[in-house]
Amino acid sequence: MLNRIDLRGGDRDPRRLLPRAQLDVSVAVERIRPIVEAVREHGYPAIRQASERFDGVCPERLRVPAEAIAAAEAALDPQVRAALLESITRARRVHADQRRTDHTTQVVPGGTVTERWVPVDRVGLYVPGGLAMYPSTVVMNVVPAQAAGVRSLVVASPPQRANGGLPDARVLAACALLGVDEVYAAGGAQAVAMLAYGATVDPTGVERCDPVDMITGPGNVYVTAAKRLLRGTVGIDAEAGPTEIAILADDSADPAHVAADLISQAEHDPLAASVLVTPSEALVEAVERELARQVPATKHAERVTTALTGEQSGVVLVDDLSAGLRVVDAYAAEHLEIQTENAREWALRVRNAGAIFVGAWSPVSLGDYCAGSNHVLPTGGCARHSSGLSVQSFLRGVHLVEYTEQALREVAPHVLTLAEVEDLPAHGQAVGVRFPGGTA
Repeated sequence: MLNRIDLRGGDRDPRRLLPRAQLDVSVAVERIRPIVEAVREHGYPAIRQASERFDGVCPERLRVPAEAIAAAEAALDPQVRAALLESITRARRVHADQRRTDHTTQVVPGGTVTERWVPVDRVGLYVPGGLAMYPSTVVMNVVPAQAAGVRSLVVASPPQRANGGLPDARVLAACALLGVDEVYAAGGAQAVAMLAYGATVDPTGVERCDPVDMITGPGNVYVTAAKRLLRGTVGIDAEAGPTEIAILADDSADPAHVAADLISQAEHDPLAASVLVTPSEALVEAVERELARQVPATKHAERVTTALTGEQSGVVLVDDLSAGLRVVDAYAAEHLEIQTENAREWALRVRNAGAIFVGAWSPVSLGDYCAGSNHVLPTGGCARHSSGLSVQSFLRGVHLVEYTEQALREVAPHVLTLAEVEDLPAHGQAVGVRFPGGTA
């Protein structure tokens, strides 16, 4: 079932040889540009038109009534409620430790620089609603934003025909459990534009969604394209591509576990990537047998099969685990599992991954829901330079520079020299004017 790439017996750069989903965001940008511009100019009518076209639903009002959010929570299955509350509790425990504190550095006597960490004021959180519904994404976006101290949080999620034009009821319930009461039934590029520009959200043109400062959350290629187009108008977390898992494994790995974990990622999307990196041909054969057994039994077998047999998925055979480590670092997976002997030792040597799941009892599914970690992670190799969503994502570092007269006087000659070197004499004058008698 899985494509094979044999990197044994050579020293080739694996980056160009590894499987990766192809996603042309630039083409999607041009397709959604008219939608974004229409929302900016017309607000509610443009959003409603796009919702009818892409979601098959025309909400009369985009903002979800408070009573509908409360009703969704009240109707929540007790087991789902308990699971979401446990997910929230664990995520809050981890993210609370990420909050940064202000720090003052005394550069010289009388001269200090204080770094303050100031939260973004208003954030829009996008929750997808396509092939699957994601109340867990509400948790993963809201918890770090709240821990950072974001003042205003708004959630946008596509309207669902099965829920009377409202977002998925479990998404609404998760919002209620987290205390988020500003929720809009809007999806796709039109939702991103609404969040970025602000827009009227009812037919009278009175009720508005105020613009946000930052948009986070995953979505399809058109959501990603809208985030790219509007980056600068608002801040964004990342351009999320198709989800991916890489597993570095040796003969100690249980093939049933490996196969199940590859399948779990493949069920997200036909473009999802599942990659096994191993020096063991025996493991590969055993995993193939497990896939043949497990895939037909899974609910989304067709979607899983498409993903596992696509060009973005496969097996990479390597000479040994050291070579495998080089491969997974080059791949920089969104999710990386280490299923080897001494798994933690190998995990600590990894440099590039969105999140690392160590050993047989730490599957990616745990991180998706209840590990306490965040599941909004960099995709498409971006883990080489970017991090997953965290409290830090919602904070800005602001420097407070405080110098006394004497501290400025002592450094003034250096400022004047550098201003002269850069041919910016007014820079030097801005210091010199403070000391008309000279700095000596």
